[in-house]
Amino acid sequence: MRRSLLLGLTTPVVLLAAWQLACSAHLAPPHLLPSPADVLARFQSEVTGGTFWQDVSASLSRALTGFVLGSAAGLFLGLLLGLSRIAERTIGPTFVAYRQVALFAWVPLLSTWFGGGETGKVAFVALGAFAPMVVNTWRAVRAIPASLRELAAVLTFGRLDTLRLVTLPGALPGIATGLRSALIYAWLGTVGAELFLDIAPGLGGRLNEGRDQFQVDLMVVALALLALLGLAFSQIAASAEQRVLRWTGR
Repeated sequence: MRRSLLLGLTTPVVLLAAWQLACSAHLAPPHLLPSPADVLARFQSEVTGGTFWQDVSASLSRALTGFVLGSAAGLFLGLLLGLSRIAERTIGPTFVAYRQVALFAWVPLLSTWFGGGETGKVAFVALGAFAPMVVNTWRAVRAIPASLRELAAVLTFGRLDTLRLVTLPGALPGIATGLRSALIYAWLGTVGAELFLDIAPGLGGRLNEGRDQFQVDLMVVALALLALLGLAFSQIAASAEQRVLRWTGR
């Protein structure tokens, strides 16, 4: 565990050292490449006197709200496609076609429908979480062994009992994987929504502010926080997925 942690820190430490050397050698003007000390000072000022906590709270709120909405809708559609051959044949091709459109290509349409405010941002985040949840749930339901379906039929389970006792437990590992992917994509969608829709409190908004005011230190702080929070989301989701896999014996 300790060795793995040390190896994981190797690249950030090397990059930090190279960054400091570049600043010390004056390879770029300070306004283009602020030193690590300058960035740390900006971070401290943001935490103590800026809008740091408001921005983090706004971004996390959008990410989690969009994640819940998008993953819930994705779970429903994934179950429908996995359980119904008719739905798979009628809705499946349309969903596959929808997946060929890049996520950010939906920004103009969503901003027209919902505006560039909070509703539009949450809708964009939910859209990011939706597709991976559908795909993983759909595949997981289709991968349930036929023997379990036959057993449910022999025991004359109704649809609700089959869903509760056979489908959901059998598809749970795939659903957990879908939730993990949906959470990661929800965070990416949050960043995109804050960058491309109306400026509002949030880390993406601070990134835009740094660009508009040519404050590179602020941009670096925002990027670092986005990366750290994204890493935290990824680790939490991976840990939850591993717990589900151990619980199901996979």
